[in-house]
Amino acid sequence: MKKGEDMHAQERIAKTPKAWAALSMPDLVGRRAHSLLLMANGRRSARELTALLGRDTVELADTLLKLGYLQPVKPMAFGDLDNA
Repeated sequence: MKKGEDMHAQERIAKTPKAWAALSMPDLVGRRAHSLLLMANGRRSARELTALLGRDTVELADTLLKLGYLQPVKPMAFGDLDNA
């Protein structure tokens, strides 16, 4: 795995409004993508989702990101918890 890919795999991802709309139509995105959208809660990284969903999840997440179904989430610093 390349260094850039490893960093991307650790990035937290969350659903966009487009993904929320697609959840009611699983056939729109396909079964694997639908499962990934269900689990992308902003707390899990692509690497964690790969452990749950299997190989090629990082690539699928990248595709869904480019299509506007997923968005990267800025990690919260410890001090940010007071503002959450």
